Amino acid sequence: MEEKKIVVALGGNALGNTPEEQLQLVTKTASTIVDLAQEGYQVIVSHGNGPQVGMIHNAMSFSHQNGGNTPEIPFAECGAMSQGYIGYHLQQAIQNELKARHSKKNCCCLVTQVVVDEKDPAFNHPTKPVGIFYSKEEAQRLMEETGDVYKEDAGRGYRKVVASPLPIRIQELPILKALVNPETIVITIGGGGIPVIEDENGQLKGVSAVIDKDNASARLAIDMGADRLVILTAVEQVSIHFHQDNQEYLNEMTVSEAKQYIEAGEFAPGSMLPKMEACLRFVEESGKEALITSLEKAKEGLAGKTGTRIVPEEAA
Repeated sequence: MEEKKIVVALGGNALGNTPEEQLQLVTKTASTIVDLAQEGYQVIVSHGNGPQVGMIHNAMSFSHQNGGNTPEIPFAECGAMSQGYIGYHLQQAIQNELKARHSKKNCCCLVTQVVVDEKDPAFNHPTKPVGIFYSKEEAQRLMEETGDVYKEDAGRGYRKVVASPLPIRIQELPILKALVNPETIVITIGGGGIPVIEDENGQLKGVSAVIDKDNASARLAIDMGADRLVILTAVEQVSIHFHQDNQEYLNEMTVSEAKQYIEAGEFAPGSMLPKMEACLRFVEESGKEALITSLEKAKEGLAGKTGTRIVPEEAA
């Protein structure tokens, strides 16, 4: 039987806020990923990088501004650094787990660029805060000097904000297609991928932005012809009326039902909403199912025993 191809998007709960914490957490994550590979799935892994890229950007900025003899590091390069070190941790943990199970499968990580549109409206309305806090005066000076945008963040000071454009194309897609096979678990588009724009000559250039990990994972799943997009998060199932007396967990929803829930404001913008929107994009473009569940329940979710399935209308 041909193995089904799945894209597994890891949420922040699968990683840590420090290298030490991350090394501990990815061991459990690796066990789940290897379980899926041994269940007969071709697994492509994507992951976030929010805390990690912020940590790297903060450290580089602080050192640059406080006599550390460190050059100013562009945000795209910080994203690349986070891709590399998270990918290394995941790759190593998965390889160790495969070896412990005497499996002949292997794992590799590909640092990945994702092309975005430089005319994406998101660039005119940057919303993603990154880096360290500044006073209003410092932020004003930096805006004048660099042209970057700084905004007040929850009463704690001013932070640089960057755009979150939609992914258009995964630059290394042909390489990914060559790498993905029944014997290889591939880790890619870490943190949503390194955002780049393409000029009229086809030359690529990194930009100061953060691509939403779930949106990038949906793009990856569509372009790779995946049979399922699996978004792993902190909850076992999606619910409506969240944290209310009438909270209701959902086993399945069609595209039209999901859109109705979104219209009714059932999903929080910074939490479940981007996951739902990514699932809808995948289901509508591919005609296949998406699944949202927890890391711990991934195997059961793919077996139809738990989780929330987002399905095309005709599959309901």
